[in-house]
Parts: sequence; C-alpha cells; structure tokens
Amino acid sequence: MEYGIISIAIPLLTIILAIITKDVIVSLIGGIFTGFLVLNAYDPIEAFIALFDGVIALFSEGWIAKTLLFILLVGSIIRLLTISGAVDSFVAFLSQKAKRIDSPTGAMMLAYTIGIVIFIESSITSLVAGTVAKPLCDKNGVSREKLAYICDSTSAPICSLIPLNAWGALLLGLIITAIDSQVISGDAVSLLIASIPYNFYSLITLAIVLGVIFLNINIGPMKYSIPESYVIPQDVGKIKATPYKMILPILVMVLMVPVGLYLTGKGDIFKGSGSTSVYYAVIVTLLFIYLYFVPSKILSHKNYFKGLYEGIGDMIPVGMIMVFALLIGKVIGDLGTAKYLAHLLSGNISPMLIPLLIFLVASITAFSTGTSWGTFSIMMPIGLALGATMDLHIPLVIAAVISGGIFGDHASPISDTTIISSMAADCNHISHVRTQLPYALLAAGLASVGFLIAGWLTI
Repeated sequence: MEYGIISIAIPLLTIILAIITKDVIVSLIGGIFTGFLVLNAYDPIEAFIALFDGVIALFSEGWIAKTLLFILLVGSIIRLLTISGAVDSFVAFLSQKAKRIDSPTGAMMLAYTIGIVIFIESSITSLVAGTVAKPLCDKNGVSREKLAYICDSTSAPICSLIPLNAWGALLLGLIITAIDSQVISGDAVSLLIASIPYNFYSLITLAIVLGVIFLNINIGPMKYSIPESYVIPQDVGKIKATPYKMILPILVMVLMVPVGLYLTGKGDIFKGSGSTSVYYAVIVTLLFIYLYFVPSKILSHKNYFKGLYEGIGDMIPVGMIMVFALLIGKVIGDLGTAKYLAHLLSGNISPMLIPLLIFLVASITAFSTGTSWGTFSIMMPIGLALGATMDLHIPLVIAAVISGGIFGDHASPISDTTIISSMAADCNHISHVRTQLPYALLAAGLASVGFLIAGWLTI
C-alpha cells in the first residue's frame, strides 16, 4: 500500500515535536505511534500494541542488541576514567607538557585531530574525541555545544572519506550488489575511491570546522552557548600528571575495532561486522581497565564495579533514545518515505540536476529516519539505477548518496551519531542539534552548488 504525502508527514511530525517539547523520547514515541496508527488502519489499540511489540522485536536483531550494549558499556568506561582520576591526570599532563594545547584553540584542535586520526568507526571517534577533549574545553571556556559539534562533524565525514572501516564495507557491499545485478559495471573499490573527491558535504564540513576553531566562527544559536564551569579537582597539587591512565584504555578500545573487523570478516576487514567489533571493543576495554586499575590500586575492586554500574545507569536515557530512533526508522521504511520522495523528484528532469536531486532526497531521507547507513541502504540502489539509466558519472552518484546521508544524519535530532556526540560531550541533546544545524545547512548549501556544477561538468 502507498501512503503518499503521509509518509513524509510522520517524520516531519516527529522532528517538530522534538523541537517544541525539547524531549526526544516523547517526540519519538509520538511519531512512532502516529506511524503505527497509519499502518494499522487508524486503529489506536492495534497501534499501541504494535508500538511496544515493535520495541521487543528490535532485540531479535543481533546488531541492535550489540549496539545498545555498546552504548551502555561506553557509559561505564567514561565513568571509570572519571572516578579513577584518569581524566584529571590527563588534563594535568597536557597543562604541564603542552602549553599550546592548553588554550581554547588547542582544546578544540585536540578534539578535531582525534576525530581525523581515528577513522575506524564513527561512534568510537565521537566518544574518544569528546571524552579526551571535554575537560580541556571546560578549562578553557569552550562550550559543550561546540565540542559536540566538532565531534559530530569529524566522525561520520572522515569515516566516509577514509572508508577502511565498516562504512567502507557497507558501501562496497551496496555497490557490488548493483554490479552483480548488472545495474552498473566496473570495479566496486575503484568506483568508491573515485567518489571521494565528489563527497562535497564531508569535505566542506571538515573545512568549516577548521574555520570555527581558528576564526572563532559562531553563527546562530552557537553564539549563545555557555561554557561549563571548570571545577578544579580537589587536592590538585597531589594529582600525578600522567597520560597513561587515559590513553592506554582508549588505545585498547580503538585498536580492538579493526581487530574485531578482521576476525568477524574471517580475515577480510571489509566484510567484518561493525556492531560486533565495537561491542567486543568496549568489553575488552573494561577488562583491561580492571586488570590495570585494580592491581595498581588506582581503583578498588568495589569501586570498579560501582563505577561500572553507575556508568550503565548514566546511559539508560541515551539507550532509550537509540531504541526508539531505530523503531521510527523501521516505521518510516514501512511507510515508503524514501521511495515516495524519489518518485516526487524524478521525471522529466535534466540529467545535470540528477546528482543534486539525489543529494537532496538522501538528505531528507536521513533527516527523517535519523540514519545515514539506513539511507545508504535505501538510496544507493535507487541512485545507481537512476544514474545508469541517465548515463551519469557513477562515482558522482555514489558521492551524492553518501553526502546526503551524512548531512541529513547531522541535521536530524533522532540520529544515532548526533545522540552519541551529545553523550560524548556531555551536552544537552536538543542544544547540540540547534547549535549544529546552521553549520550543517551552510555546508549542505555549498555542497549543493558543488553537485550542480559537477553534474554540469560530467554530462
């Protein structure tokens, strides 16, 4: 059954509710219930049952259960690094050894550099950048909103530009499927690499973040973001300035992701499972923290497990947001939002405009569903089929889908990467969405011009 304009109205309702109520969970539940109301012939009882049965059904998919556990256990890692004094020791080390970093620009560049260097997985990138840079940003008067923006705007873009990760595995899989189906021809790896210079949104976003850091560009609500008060740790003179308590656990977590991808892919990192890799990465990291902190008396056995449980508790609201964000993505998929949007924007249109339209449709889809990966899965087959039919430059089409997916994901309050960036920076989620949106729109506007020009040059 086709739902037409209603398929667009449901995600828009969710976004509007999130902006009005400033409560993501309430707005997600409202959008999900309304969607199930439509899917169940406007029967409120059936919609109510479908909503809560839908939550349970999500856990039948292993990757969702692993992602949720990853979020909860990440909270434990953050709490343990905090109560052990690892964060304070790291800040003291940076203050003593790296005076240039101990400044507003240095604190932001620390987050940016981490975001660029760690391109293994977007969630890990945001988490590490936020956790490491947050105390230094607080100390130097950089707002949590700006830190969350830097974390969010480096994680997904760099993962898409250097696809030696689960992102690359997904994108290669989608391209290979199109090649095997004889929709397009060529080599999947070559096509993906050729698409990188056309990934305008990611490239422009990374450039804008540098401008924000060095030129102090504050637009829209970011002008009014207030830095957190820096609390000087008690017994500051007794803090041992060392990076190891902070760096070693994070290094273990980062290195375990490619190891996990290699093992789950049976020797092929591109075929590995991203959800499984990050899940085992946090488990190994927690085990490492115990074996490092408890014998060396940094933490007692009792305080370790107290921090472990408290960290899980800290992440329960974030986990709930993630579950409902995934469920509304499924509902919007059942409503056929993406296909309806593609149908609306296709037809008797000049081939030169198609890359731009693919970018816009992918953007709206990701904004509505809150998932870049889901958008890639939906829009890549549509975009490649359209590109092949109209004899377009295929790398440009691939880049349009990727850029649109990342932009819509950045702008959406129900996005998993947006949620994780808020969590990593310890920033109010809606505040992060509001302050990031003007920058995302600026990058998207410039990217649109890029796709228009590239479409004209490649026809």
